[in-house]
Amino acid sequence: MANVFDLFDIAQQPAVPRPEGDALEALRRAMRTFEGELGASSDTTDILTTAASRHAQRIGAVHSDRAHDTLGKAEALVEGLRNAQAGGALLNDWTSYLRDAAERAMLSLDTLRKRGDIFLEHEAAGCPPVLVYDYEVVMDGKDLPFPSNYMLLHILPPEGVVVDDTRRPYIIIDPRAGHGPGIGGFKTDSQVGVALREGHPVYFVAFRRDPEPGQFLSYVTRTEAAFVREVMRRHPEASRPVITGNCQGGWATLLLAATHTDLTGPIVINGAPVAPWAGKVGENPMRYNAGVLGGTWIPMLLSDIGGGKFDGAHLVQNFELLNPGRTLFRKYTDLFRDIDQGDEGFLEFETWWGGYFLLNEAEIRWIVEQLFVGNRLTKNEARIEPGRPVDLKAIRAPIIVFASHGDNITPPQQALNWIAETYADVSEIRIRGQRIVYMVHDQVGHLGIFVSSQIANKEHAEVASTLKTIEALAPGLYEMRIEDVVEKNGKKHFTVGFVERTLDDIRTLDDGHHDERPFAAVARASEVQAQVYDALVRPWVKATVTPTTAEMSRALHPQRLSRALVSSRNPAMKPVADAAEQLRRKRQKASPDNPFLAAEALWVQSTEQMIDLLRDSRDMGYELAFHGLWGTPWARAFGATHEARRTLKSNEELRGLPEVAQALYAIEQGGFAEAVIRMLVLLAENRGQVRRDRLERSSRVLTQDEPFRSLGAERRAMIIHQQTLIASFDPERAIETLPLLLQTPEERALALQVVQYVPGRIDEMSPKTLDLLQRFRHVLDLPPLTDDIDEDPLVVLVNDAPPAAPRKVARARAATPKTNPRPPATRTRAQKRER
Repeated sequence: MANVFDLFDIAQQPAVPRPEGDALEALRRAMRTFEGELGASSDTTDILTTAASRHAQRIGAVHSDRAHDTLGKAEALVEGLRNAQAGGALLNDWTSYLRDAAERAMLSLDTLRKRGDIFLEHEAAGCPPVLVYDYEVVMDGKDLPFPSNYMLLHILPPEGVVVDDTRRPYIIIDPRAGHGPGIGGFKTDSQVGVALREGHPVYFVAFRRDPEPGQFLSYVTRTEAAFVREVMRRHPEASRPVITGNCQGGWATLLLAATHTDLTGPIVINGAPVAPWAGKVGENPMRYNAGVLGGTWIPMLLSDIGGGKFDGAHLVQNFELLNPGRTLFRKYTDLFRDIDQGDEGFLEFETWWGGYFLLNEAEIRWIVEQLFVGNRLTKNEARIEPGRPVDLKAIRAPIIVFASHGDNITPPQQALNWIAETYADVSEIRIRGQRIVYMVHDQVGHLGIFVSSQIANKEHAEVASTLKTIEALAPGLYEMRIEDVVEKNGKKHFTVGFVERTLDDIRTLDDGHHDERPFAAVARASEVQAQVYDALVRPWVKATVTPTTAEMSRALHPQRLSRALVSSRNPAMKPVADAAEQLRRKRQKASPDNPFLAAEALWVQSTEQMIDLLRDSRDMGYELAFHGLWGTPWARAFGATHEARRTLKSNEELRGLPEVAQALYAIEQGGFAEAVIRMLVLLAENRGQVRRDRLERSSRVLTQDEPFRSLGAERRAMIIHQQTLIASFDPERAIETLPLLLQTPEERALALQVVQYVPGRIDEMSPKTLDLLQRFRHVLDLPPLTDDIDEDPLVVLVNDAPPAAPRKVARARAATPKTNPRPPATRTRAQKRER
């Protein structure tokens, strides 16, 4: 520290600061800041240019093609009208069309009347689940210590479907995002139907329309945990249940698995927005809504107007505005044009779409603050309740993620980027014993992920059939590929493969994080707005809201009002029902070649294109306005405190984790089971891709054959985890120490036969696989590989043994050689009993 004399001693410079030095330092600091802002401004300019270019190119390409198609149809229409006029049929065609159109309009209006009646009946009944299956209520969340409006339903198998209670149960969690539950079992070809056809018990997590007083999102998570425990209690002989979460139910499933790590089996996440800031520039406009239209204060205001309850009809309205050409126009024109084909499908879907559910203010505020605007779940800053953080790394169950490039609500980046944000690299995934499998569809839309029969019979069916083999995978990151189609017995069978991936493979689906910087400023602005609203505006709003006005705000919402006004409760609709009934008896359709039907189709197509053009222009405007407003130097400085992402460990830090050190310490310890699993892991890492048939052979060996079967699922998973770490961090010693695990020639020969059986025939092996197998044999002093192993050696061994021998063989293979004992803590219960 300088003294008072040093301050004025020129000889002490520059060690002792002086005013002129301060000025120079300030200038240097300003220059560094200017250079940084220059680069950031350049990034913003690039983003704006890229966004404008991509939107303009897409608008030009798509609407140009559609305009050419419309023009071609217009020319054909003119030609048809000329031909009709030349043939003297134009007036008759016009008269026939007017009659046909008027009849279709009346029948369509009657369908809307039916929809209104269904809506009122559904509302009066409390909006029960729209499941196509019968069910019974097993548990009700309102009776639990932390009450919620959730219920556990047991799906009753339909006639002809046999369920085995010893098979792994399925629990399906539907999204609570404005609509009601049931979309996962909306049709027979659905997630529920797939699981039932495979003989699994199926449970459904549903919820009532109104939340319980004082209900928080943490209460919902506690309720779901209680449901899982009840399912496990009802199926004591089965493996832990599979939990499937759809859309918002997906991140709810992640919360459940992260806060109750001991409960779940594999979890399946379908179209879940876990990283809501992510997306491609010029392609995913929905993520900009908060920055353009407002942040957390808007749902807070709407909740206060609703008397402390947020109306899910607001969310449904936002979904409809996302694609108004489809939801507000084409849906009704399709009904009008195809009314003679029936209205059952329209009414079934509208029953679910028109069921509007409520959330408490605390629930919607958590969702907006912690997830959609704050992105705190991905940044490891989320708190499910005070003092209770949520860390996605804590999840121990295998995770299967399903996303689609055609999903405009949850694009693949939002469904998958959390993986790259949570883990440093694939090594950390392995260290933590995690298995993450993802699958990206090319074109199916958001709702199609849950309701499409094609997706149910392919993707969901294959996920269900491969879950037992996924658990046999070594820890790591994989992409599930469904490729070749084979027809057998009149049914389609698909070839499923698992390709090892790195985090860079996930990052390539995105275009970097530079376009996400402005979201930090939006998050901070949202917090400030919420605090200002809470302190200055909320007391006045609450003072003017009464239970009556809150109920009126819900009843008069456009979504409800548009349905109720055309119901039979409206006296003006009585003539519509009578007229429609008469028309059905004496319907007179226009001829299919009537040119005015073609004119109608042309009008529908051109009108939809106009609406889509306005939508695309709006989306482009939103994105440009967002980056223009929040990508400025002032916005960046404002949001700098909220830019921080999760701190990830380096490779050196990962290698120093206790899990790795413990595994490497035990590299010379083990026996037959450890040696076989280690070699299988080394083979899997060497191949890079695992076909389903090979994975099924591996799963059969590790789950059905002794000595692996008696290990139990938890002990087997621990060994796979341990041997994966050994193979990943010290593969050379992993091979060199194999003789210490297999000390007799008989054990070595049998172990190599088992390992060779899994990859299949020699002529189907890759050169790398064959070389590694030969190296195993060389290290273990066995002759080179020459013959195929077509049958499971452990099954053959048991079948060839005398009647009293199988258990003795299993014990002998499972036991650790006396010269190389395992620590007592690693012994299984079965081994302890035998000792």
